[in-house]
Amino acid sequence: MRLIRGVPGGVAEARANLSSWARDYAYAVRWQAAGLLRRHDPGAYRRADPEQPAIVLIPGIYESWTFLRPVADLLRDHGYDVHAVTDLRFNAGTLEEMAHLVDRHIRREGIERCVLVAHSKGGLIGKRLLAHHNEATVIQGLVAVNTPFTGSVLARLLPLPAIRVFLPDSPELTALASSRHVDRHIVSIYGRFDPHIPGGSRLEGARNVQLETRGHFLPLSDPLVHEAIVEGIRTLTR
Repeated sequence: MRLIRGVPGGVAEARANLSSWARDYAYAVRWQAAGLLRRHDPGAYRRADPEQPAIVLIPGIYESWTFLRPVADLLRDHGYDVHAVTDLRFNAGTLEEMAHLVDRHIRREGIERCVLVAHSKGGLIGKRLLAHHNEATVIQGLVAVNTPFTGSVLARLLPLPAIRVFLPDSPELTALASSRHVDRHIVSIYGRFDPHIPGGSRLEGARNVQLETRGHFLPLSDPLVHEAIVEGIRTLTR
């Protein structure tokens, strides 16, 4: 058994996971509160650069676009034209309802080419967009962080309509899994421990990037994840 400073490896790993779980929820509460208590202008992230693709942000369930502000800041600093789809509000609708709103935003803004950058449920919406709303191939790909592409067994613990989509055998996920032809246009980024997705976020056929991060929400501000997101966008648009 591997030892870390005299502590059995398995115990040390469990302690690290428990600590990251607590910090993960503290981070989520802090950013949700920040989004509710302070107004942020999504227009501040817009840049006019025809040489680079636009970036369309898709947050996770019960998250507003402001939850992805650390990612938005990163991509703005790299010169990207970053779009927040405010019509999603807190992303509580079905995958198709939310995909329709993103598609409408892309069309309304006249975006000619873009990459989707998503968190959690946002990645499922992104894959649906690639599979069913990309006839003009405007969307060049999807970079997804901590997305339950194969579902999460923990969804059984919360019998809410909005959570049922995450059941591994839900009709929505089953249908999405059959759209394998778009998986090569997806970069899936995830860590070594995600308290919301015990099975991980690996997607067969996609470019999978596993990092030494822990948590479901906290990685959104992690420099390693930021580096992987930027590299993912470059990979999809080369």
